[in-house]
Amino acid sequence: MRNRDRATLRLGPGLITGACNNDPSSVGTYSQVGAQFGYALSWTLLVSFPLLVGVQEISARVARVSGIGLAGNLRRHCPAWLASGLVLLLAAANVFNLAADLGAMGAVLRLLIGAPVLLYVCLLGAGSVLIEMLTRYTRYVRMLRWLSLSLLSYVAAAFAVEVPWRAMAHALLWPPLSSSPQYLLAVLATLGTTISPYLLFWQAQQEVEEAHHGSAPALLDAIEQAPQQFARIRLDTLICMGLAGIVALFIVITSASTLHAHGVQTVQSAAQAAEALRALGGHFTFLLFALGIIGAGLLVLPALSTSTAYAIGELLRWPVGRSKRARAFYVTVGTATALAVGLNFTRLDPLRALYFSAVINGVICVPLLAAMMYLASNLRVMGSLRIPAGLTVLGWLTVATLACSVAAVMIAWLGPA
Repeated sequence: MRNRDRATLRLGPGLITGACNNDPSSVGTYSQVGAQFGYALSWTLLVSFPLLVGVQEISARVARVSGIGLAGNLRRHCPAWLASGLVLLLAAANVFNLAADLGAMGAVLRLLIGAPVLLYVCLLGAGSVLIEMLTRYTRYVRMLRWLSLSLLSYVAAAFAVEVPWRAMAHALLWPPLSSSPQYLLAVLATLGTTISPYLLFWQAQQEVEEAHHGSAPALLDAIEQAPQQFARIRLDTLICMGLAGIVALFIVITSASTLHAHGVQTVQSAAQAAEALRALGGHFTFLLFALGIIGAGLLVLPALSTSTAYAIGELLRWPVGRSKRARAFYVTVGTATALAVGLNFTRLDPLRALYFSAVINGVICVPLLAAMMYLASNLRVMGSLRIPAGLTVLGWLTVATLACSVAAVMIAWLGPA
């Protein structure tokens, strides 16, 4: 591979994946956290950062070493019932999340330029599928990278309002902790929003696609390239997940400085957050926030639908990726998007869809991460390129943290109202 190509790809899969981590549903969660608790929960973004970086780097390493994505490795090295169950749960969660994101984008567009929400849902869904089908891979990736810049509007929105930066920094470094159920559930919601299963599949498969289009062999067949590739993956993941965390922090800051400061403590969607900001922060702040939601949505729509298609395709041994032979892959992309569009025409509450998606993501993440850790330390998968001790500790720490989070959420959900 030429040096110029290496430089071009240095911030590639990690950049797109990190940007996808701030999709409209995540914006709704971070806005609710800021509105309800002010700056008191901003510290959770610091805690989740090393966990997110660790698991995303592990997923990228597994894919780059083996030359196939997570679903393909699960099919080869795990029991069939486990691989099939995880992929089916991932697909269900992705469809619910995709439906909620389409609904949120439609609601924001209605606020901006009018017209029915469902019209925008249909147009956005159809446009996303057509772009994925008709755009060359290199142009498609370049477009996604440029779209990731739209997330900077959240940073700009924070500087467009009055922020007590000293109070914010104090809460970030010396957080006012609480043992109240609402506080604990908000902590768990923030951690669960940050680490999502589809991001693991997406970054892994993008590593495979980048290697394929660069005619690069799997690292098992080119071990001498491993140090350089691992350094690239670490830099890509560290910088880009860091940028995603900064954007998430500024969403919390904007909501805390406007909504919470004016007594608005309930935000049920990203669109509602944007509308409330218009009254409290001015039209310019609303516009920046709304454009961020649209840009993040356009970025995450293909990530959700194609990560579903990659996972199902690898599980069923279909040709996957952006090639003419991968017809079933594109059918799956279209089907997932059509189901998501259809959910917006039902009586299913978009907030309930997000809730079910979060529950499924939380449940799936624990066994999925445990399976990924098994793959990352398996000689048959990684050969001599198994993950180092530091990543192993970080990965299992993430599994333990999410397992405790899921248990606590389930107890709160099943307990008395």
